[in-house]
Amino acid sequence: MTVTLKDLKVKLFTDGADKAQIREMAQLSWIRGFTTNPTLMKSAKVSDYRSYARELVEVAPDRHISFEVFSDDIAEMVAQARVISAWGANVYAKLPVTTTRGEPLFEAVRALAQDGIKVNLTAVFTPEHAAAGIDALAGGAPASVSVFAGRLADAGIDYRPIMRDAVTRARKTANVEIIWASTREVFNVIEADEMGCHIITAPAAVLKKLPSLGTKTAAELSLDAVKAFRDDAVSVGLTLPIAPARAAE
Repeated sequence: MTVTLKDLKVKLFTDGADKAQIREMAQLSWIRGFTTNPTLMKSAKVSDYRSYARELVEVAPDRHISFEVFSDDIAEMVAQARVISAWGANVYAKLPVTTTRGEPLFEAVRALAQDGIKVNLTAVFTPEHAAAGIDALAGGAPASVSVFAGRLADAGIDYRPIMRDAVTRARKTANVEIIWASTREVFNVIEADEMGCHIITAPAAVLKKLPSLGTKTAAELSLDAVKAFRDDAVSVGLTLPIAPARAAE
């Protein structure tokens, strides 16, 4: 079955921190939200977190935006989450599943969710963490759990079981959504959609390819590749000395 952009039920989020790129993606009605993290903000050279975040909220005031805490102390993480939440009604405070010492944040996010704070529990890699996170957030404010499928795949770990289990568990709640995170390729979007995942967040470079879904057959893609190889060889002037007899074969 050929899938097109309009067929997708999974919500599409842009993962990134470059302000110009976020403004560009915000112009697309099919982009439903945005996710950031400290690593992406470092790459974007963000220094004034509050001003940066408020500017993005103004760009997309009606769509989910996740901003992450950066403390490694649980009490301070909770305090940062409350500050972040105050930046807008559409803002989700992103908290990692544990501290750098492996201390779980399940009770912290439970308290925040019950207090009306929208939470995005991130850096989830194991079925146990996904299950505990969903349980902690269930029944509270709208929340999400970000499962890092792409990084699991990079490590040679099959991400499909944890994704399916997390989606099944979250579908039994009224407020928790699963985010397919660390997306690597367009086909991940198809996979997430087929699994019934609520959200997939992907780099803009991946999302920009989605409008072309279903526009070409495999045979047409093959011919495109052959033509590109030929054009590139000609453009750089590649030559090989071949004897006339061999060239005629």
